[in-house]
Amino acid sequence: MSKQIHFAVEANVAPTEFIAVLRRSTLAERRPVDDAARIAKMLSGADVVVTARNEAGLLVGVARAITDFAYCTYLSDLAVDVTFQGNGIGRELIRLVHQKAGLDTRLILLAAPAAQTYYPHIGMNQHESCWSILPQDTR
Repeated sequence: MSKQIHFAVEANVAPTEFIAVLRRSTLAERRPVDDAARIAKMLSGADVVVTARNEAGLLVGVARAITDFAYCTYLSDLAVDVTFQGNGIGRELIRLVHQKAGLDTRLILLAAPAAQTYYPHIGMNQHESCWSILPQDTR
């Protein structure tokens, strides 16, 4: 990484900061960024939130996960500001989430269409079967 990035586990990321990085990462296309109350609920319900901040303290990356700390960890959000992508921030966010949740847990995520080629590149295995019930608003 060309500039210093600071990674941390943060319990209280502000919804406005989270929304801003979602927008700068393109993940906002699949998240309810116009519903601040829902975003706040998403953040408060997470078990692990790992952040990446630049030298000025700007949130440039975030990973949000739900885990039982024993068997599985669902990485529900991985967002990196597009201007910071390609510098290993996403890989480090994933590593830190997995480390915090427990390396003996299975890390699971649903890839955004644009990120399909990213995850194999960093050593993740594709699962051939995933089933879901979509919420009413399908976001």
